[in-house]
Amino acid sequence: MNDGYPFSAFNFEIRITLEGSQSMLCEGAFSDCDGLEMTMDVKTIRQGGDNTRQIRLAGPASFGQVTLKRGMTEGFDLFNWVNQTIAEPALRADVQIVMRATNKGTQTTSYHLDRCLPVKFKAPALNAREGIVAIEELQLAYETLRLDAKGIKGGAI
Repeated sequence: MNDGYPFSAFNFEIRITLEGSQSMLCEGAFSDCDGLEMTMDVKTIRQGGDNTRQIRLAGPASFGQVTLKRGMTEGFDLFNWVNQTIAEPALRADVQIVMRATNKGTQTTSYHLDRCLPVKFKAPALNAREGIVAIEELQLAYETLRLDAKGIKGGAI
């Protein structure tokens, strides 16, 4: 974790980069993350005359919606991205969700969500705290999911 990182109490950090851009649009942290999922359809076929087995073929994969809860950012970039997507529906962003070890704050794993679209943004009850912008819930639809587990048993996938 960067020195002076303001969200050290959170275990999930997000980094959002607009598609085609090198600079980060937004960085924030959340306490809960759910919905990192991939489901593959399986096609079953049977060969004529062979009643002892069935053949399984991999079908298309589909991806879920990730839900991030109880988050903090330093500014309004995340909310601006949601509004910008409403104005430009084709706008997409790549999101990296970084998991951090609770004891030292070091990065353990990161998930890469490609071509994300914000589908829900929920603000918390308004409450003035340290000038940091809170987010109750953020839901993102994504097109692909990749895992980077460098340094973890099993390595990168």
